[in-house]
Amino acid sequence: MQQIRRPGRYALLAGLLGLAAVPLAGCGGAEGGQPPAPDVVAPSEAVVESTEAEPEPTPSAAAAPDPCALVSRKEAEQLAGTGLDDAKPVRETCTYTGPVTGPTAQVEVFVGDGAKKFLDIERDLGHELRPLPGVGDEAYASHEAVFVHRAGQWVSVRLVRLNDPAENRAPLERVARTVAGRL
Repeated sequence: MQQIRRPGRYALLAGLLGLAAVPLAGCGGAEGGQPPAPDVVAPSEAVVESTEAEPEPTPSAAAAPDPCALVSRKEAEQLAGTGLDDAKPVRETCTYTGPVTGPTAQVEVFVGDGAKKFLDIERDLGHELRPLPGVGDEAYASHEAVFVHRAGQWVSVRLVRLNDPAENRAPLERVARTVAGRL
């Protein structure tokens, strides 16, 4: 997954200040149309200098698996028990939603810090978490989600359905094993 570099807040400010300084220099600040003083930095130079100084992403962030590759649309449909729309990937998440015609269903896949935070919130709220022995390095299941840790990565898969959560237990455990095998 290719990362897009965006200039930092200070680079944008420097660029805007540089733009403001250029018209002022042309309004009588410099004689005979001479270029602005050497201490004025062109906006494009300010942005380039700043983006070069930004830190590189950490290896763990660069190595994060694609959440849509961890759970395919077909697997999400099996989990939800109904057809789902195409995946909607956003950063470290992938969401499959049910069609507007129904039934209500959604499968969400989180990778990395978001998955771990989801697990921490479940614990803080006192929700029941069952260990899933033999799945990854560490794995848990709740009524609506599974949490898998393997090779330093956390992944969670959440199922939203309007049914008895007991019906989702076996399918959620199956998807946890599938995800652990792909990490």
